[in-house]
Amino acid sequence: MNKSKSYSRLFSLLLIIFSFFYVLQVVNILYYPNEIKIAKGENKSINILFPFYLSVSDSEDVVVQSAYNSDSNTSLKRTYKIDGLDSGEVEFQLKLLGLIPVKKFEVNVVDRPELVPGGNAIGVKLNTKGVLVVAVTDVIGIDGQRYNPAKDAGIKPGDSILKINDVEVKDAQHVVKLLNQFKDQTIRIEIDRNNIKYEIETSPVKSMQDNCYRLGIWVRDKTAGIGTLTFYDKNSKIFGALGHGITDMDTGHLLNAKYGKIINAKISNIEQGKKGSPGEIKGMFYETEMELGEIINNSQYGIFGILTDEFVNLNDGKPIPIGFKEEVKKGKAYILATVKDNKVEKFDIEITDVQYQEKPEQKSMTIKVTDKRLLEKTGGIVQGMSGSPIIQDGKLIGAVTHVFVNDPTKGYGVFIEWMLEQIK
Repeated sequence: MNKSKSYSRLFSLLLIIFSFFYVLQVVNILYYPNEIKIAKGENKSINILFPFYLSVSDSEDVVVQSAYNSDSNTSLKRTYKIDGLDSGEVEFQLKLLGLIPVKKFEVNVVDRPELVPGGNAIGVKLNTKGVLVVAVTDVIGIDGQRYNPAKDAGIKPGDSILKINDVEVKDAQHVVKLLNQFKDQTIRIEIDRNNIKYEIETSPVKSMQDNCYRLGIWVRDKTAGIGTLTFYDKNSKIFGALGHGITDMDTGHLLNAKYGKIINAKISNIEQGKKGSPGEIKGMFYETEMELGEIINNSQYGIFGILTDEFVNLNDGKPIPIGFKEEVKKGKAYILATVKDNKVEKFDIEITDVQYQEKPEQKSMTIKVTDKRLLEKTGGIVQGMSGSPIIQDGKLIGAVTHVFVNDPTKGYGVFIEWMLEQIK
């Protein structure tokens, strides 16, 4: 009787372990990516455990060729090898017992782009479309009363003023000129708020302070700083840099770019990063410095534009393939950055975590600086290194974006695919 109970307990234990194993398999299947990229001419292997099977649509012979490798199979696992034959998409299905559809996903066969990785320190100058409202305040009128025309009209910090009475606003001084031209008459103001345009009406107030007409706003029309070039394409001359957008320091809003340029920058000093205090690369650039390119887009995932022929011709960088987000893995990698003698250098890092992302997000991976030279020089990741290209297994996989305030040896990176989506 005791022996029978022992067998029963052992069977129950094995059943629990077996069930737990397959629950994990089902969970993994449910979280399997909805899209898999394969470079044309390359292949990918997918492991599927019993009782699940992989099936493909009838068009597979046009785009992909798939087969399971019988040599690697066990009674519980099948390894499917998918070869990318030509550009296009095909639908695969995971089926329970080969009959019941559980999950669909697309296999997208694409050409693997090749880009020249950067690492160059650059000066960035950006002019906004219209002017950005950074603060709203009261105006003391000539009668001694407080007025706030902007607030009363609904203008908020972060709004961009594009037009006043149908006249396009050029810069902050132009706003002052227009307000004193129209004086206390009712004016129409076109604003942009989160990429939606509005038109409001208000009347300027004559200020006791200087007898000038005011709305009660503080505005900004340009910004400048130091960053790092991430990549460029030798043929199209398109570049990407920073890995994150340029935002206003007061409002935190992404600046609506009208025109900008990147300029050759010289490193003058480095403030080391410490716990609770991010460091900074300090550099210099002047109007007379060689212009490297024109900024045409300021997005959440970096700045993008066109390089000059002069820069492309002078730079001897060699293109390397990009790595798709599915190929990024934990482990060793390196970044390219300029921290000394205006020379691009390679520094070792480790990717400690990779996020599963189906749509663009900034914090795609967590990285840790392991290179002793960089740790001695900067303390880790510092401001100005944003955009430093991340390379793993000979592929450009992303760019440095943020530093951990409480641990400057660590930071975040963004997938290169998210940056490239901004220039399509």
